Amino acid sequence: MTYPIIEEDGFKYIEAGTGETLVLLHGLMGELSNWELVIEQFKDRYRVIIPILPIYDLPILTLGVKALSRYLHRFLKYKNLNQVVLVGNSLGGHVGLVFTVAHQEFVKALVLTGSSGLYENAFGGSFPRRESYDYIKEKVEFTFYDPATATKELVDDVFKTVNDRSRVIRILTMAKSAIRHNMSKELSKITIPVSLIWGKNDKVTPPEVAQEFHQLLPNSELNWVEKCGHAPMMEHPAVFNAYLEKFLDRILLK
Repeated sequence: MTYPIIEEDGFKYIEAGTGETLVLLHGLMGELSNWELVIEQFKDRYRVIIPILPIYDLPILTLGVKALSRYLHRFLKYKNLNQVVLVGNSLGGHVGLVFTVAHQEFVKALVLTGSSGLYENAFGGSFPRRESYDYIKEKVEFTFYDPATATKELVDDVFKTVNDRSRVIRILTMAKSAIRHNMSKELSKITIPVSLIWGKNDKVTPPEVAQEFHQLLPNSELNWVEKCGHAPMMEHPAVFNAYLEKFLDRILLK
């Protein structure tokens, strides 16, 4: 990642550009670098901020989707941000949904890509062979349509994480919280514009999840990315950015 991580008052984040604010929310196993090509595309016209969600820092007894939503609330207030566009992948999308239900006045619009919140088929309840590099490589490749997207650097990062006992306990705690916190009965409360940008071959949050989100969110659009898995902004960044740009032009420049 070519952007420095800013650390101040208990928050860690990346920031680039000026203008209307896009807040990018990473997934459970996601790195900030997942968003690098989105930053590059939009930093000349927008203020792009990526907070590091404190999955490994919050007290284990309070760790969950709601705790991350509360953290996001504190962060936005600290940065004096209002009417932002939240863009979330996987768990980040789920955090964005929970936050928006509670604090819709802070959010101009929402973009979800491979979001949890209804159903996800992730690693499951454990990492039965986390010491096996080949097993972890297979699990990371499962995230994408093209296994080659799972670079050695990416697999190395995930392997290191899941073999850190403290971190893996937190990952499993967070994953269970996400599964328990089903959003289906709350989505009708979100009346702001929502863009769903979804991999047509997502095996973690399959296409029917996107269709259900589209049905339950009253002001949503659904955009498919062909030959794409769970992270369109990584696997097909040009397509993802084109959908995002069209959505932003519609909601911010009208």
